[in-house]
Amino acid sequence: MTRFHMPAAALLATSLILLTSMLTTPAQAVKFELPGQASSEVLPFCISHFVEAETKVLAKIKAKVGANQKISVEITDDTDHQNQLYKKESLGEDQKTMFTTHIAGDIVACFSNSLKDGVQPDQRLTSFIDLDFDIGSEAQDYAKLAETERLKPLEIELRKIEGIVGEVMNTMEHLRNREERMRNTNESTNERVKVFSTLVLVVLVASGLWQIFYLKRFFKKKRLID
Repeated sequence: MTRFHMPAAALLATSLILLTSMLTTPAQAVKFELPGQASSEVLPFCISHFVEAETKVLAKIKAKVGANQKISVEITDDTDHQNQLYKKESLGEDQKTMFTTHIAGDIVACFSNSLKDGVQPDQRLTSFIDLDFDIGSEAQDYAKLAETERLKPLEIELRKIEGIVGEVMNTMEHLRNREERMRNTNESTNERVKVFSTLVLVVLVASGLWQIFYLKRFFKKKRLID
């Protein structure tokens, strides 16, 4: 029987890598084709993704820009003010930008493809966009971190797991707070319903007593009863 032996350190490293791959949220990626439009009639194509508050986001954009075309991109949040997180008027082949959200909500990336002056729209005039959103611990540049702090591969994996566990804990805390708010809302609603039901019952009893008293006086005036 053939047996395979693995050193303890290598076994631990492999286990950490497998654990990281199971816990890590995959990057949100999308590829699409963007047709060229006359500069006076450009309509943006927008993509949105929900992100929790105080979350680091790395947006990676790869563009294959066609001839006589100019790609512009603007990333904002979906608040009333539509805060601008990133903007690039003439997109190159490879762009990266990192930002941190301040409130929970959608981040919206809008792309537009305008043709050069004098160029007429044609279905063959298109560009190709590859957009990736790395969110949370995935947005961390671990290669740069390893170079700066001289970390070993095993230490890098531990840092990744630390970031992922931190995100899980934050998510659990958010869910706990949300559940607490919902419970408080339900208790407040139940209390209001109880008060309203009691008030309705009092009104019905008072109305019934008043009707009895009124009918009794009416029948006495008509001498129908003593």
